[in-house]
Amino acid sequence: MVKLSIITVNYNNVHGLERTIKSVMTQQAKDIEFIVIDGKSTDDSVALLEGHDEHISYWSSEPDNGVYDAMNKGIATATGTYVLFLNSGDHFHNDTSAATMLPHLDGHDLIAFDIQVKGDGTDYVKAHPDVLQFSYLYHKTLAHQSVCIKRTLFDTSGGYDTSLRITADWKFFLDALVRKQCSYKAVHTVVSVYYLDGMSATAQGTNIRKQERKKVLAEEYGFFLKDYRKLEQFQLHRFKMLAALEASGPGRKVVSAVLRVLLFLFTGKKLRDLK
Repeated sequence: MVKLSIITVNYNNVHGLERTIKSVMTQQAKDIEFIVIDGKSTDDSVALLEGHDEHISYWSSEPDNGVYDAMNKGIATATGTYVLFLNSGDHFHNDTSAATMLPHLDGHDLIAFDIQVKGDGTDYVKAHPDVLQFSYLYHKTLAHQSVCIKRTLFDTSGGYDTSLRITADWKFFLDALVRKQCSYKAVHTVVSVYYLDGMSATAQGTNIRKQERKKVLAEEYGFFLKDYRKLEQFQLHRFKMLAALEASGPGRKVVSAVLRVLLFLFTGKKLRDLK
C-alpha cells in the first residue's frame, strides 16, 4: 500500500503551523503520516504541537541549520513511499486533497499537482507542465508544496543541499531531472495552497534566489549552459516569425530571396560561395 508522508517544518510561526495542522487533521485519507520538525521555536509552537500530539505521527523541536536542514530531518524520519513538503502556513486545498492524490502515486519519481498561490492582491493557480524540461527549470521551479517525491530519490542524493538558503529544492528537482533522468508526470488538480509571505517572496529573497541559481548553473551545469543560451535565442519572436513564414510555400520563397540579397549586400558573397 502506497503511503504519503506529509512533512512540515516550522520556526516561530505558531499561527501558520496551526493552519497547517488543522488542514492535515481534517484529511479524509488513511494512508498518510504527518511529521513536524520545529527549529526550537520560542513562540507557542511547541505548546501547539503538544496539544495536537495525537494527530501527529512524529514531531521534534530542536535547533537546526535552516529550513533545508529541517526538511532533511523530516525525510530521515519519513516511512512513506512518497513525501510532500507542506511547510508551516501552507495547507491542503480541501479535506479530500490527500485522498485525491493517493491514487496518482503510481511509481513516477516526481508527481506534480497544481497549486493555488495567494498573496497581497494575488490569487492564481500554478499548473506544472505536462512535459518537464531543462528550459522550464532554468527559468522556474516546481512548487514543492504540491509535488509528491518518491522517498528513495533522497537515498542517493543525501537530501537537500543545506549550503543553499532558498533554492535547494529547485536544485534537487534540476539534479533529479538532468542527472538522474527521473520519471515525472503532472496531474492537473489543485491540492494545496501556498502564501507569498515567506523569505523567498521578498526582494531580498528574490536576490538571494537569483544569485544561488546562477552559482549552481555555472558550477554544475556550465558544460552545456552556453549551448542552451544560444539555443534559447532561437525562441525569440523574430525566429518564430521566420519559422512561420518558411512553413508556407510562398513565404519560404520570399524568405529565401530576402536572405540571398542580405547575404550579398553585407558579405559580398553568394549562397554557392558558402559551400
